[in-house]
Amino acid sequence: MVASVSIVTAGEAAELTTAFERLVPQLSRSNPPPDRSAVDAILAHEAITQFVARADDGAIVGVATLAVFPIPTARRAWVEDVIVDEASNGQGIGAQLIRAMLERARELGCATVDLTSRPSREAANHLYKKVGFTQRDTNIYRFELEARDPGT
Repeated sequence: MVASVSIVTAGEAAELTTAFERLVPQLSRSNPPPDRSAVDAILAHEAITQFVARADDGAIVGVATLAVFPIPTARRAWVEDVIVDEASNGQGIGAQLIRAMLERARELGCATVDLTSRPSREAANHLYKKVGFTQRDTNIYRFELEARDPGT
């Protein structure tokens, strides 16, 4: 079943902050939702397009973030924090958000769009493959800047 939602770019920080307070905990227990000043910074950042999925009643039922940046080899895009409200799962909202981000990346001249997803997020991984992403044979590395001294 495909939900009747509209996918738009976010514009109002107060409403988005409230939506993040509800949605971010559904994705991550280790990262708190952004506060109003962080949401203001997200919306103002030239590299970020913040998408929202709005139900017919105007409620935000999903969010997704697209980061676009130039590097020496091409213009790239990265998908982050695709979150669909648990009450709206299984209605095609995630796919609609992804397709909107792919179209925006195409409009901006990106060569590729990348994302990561934990293996335990089976539904999300299925969605990404369904809309055309392919799993890459690569290693993802992370350095926690606040947790380590780079000299150790």
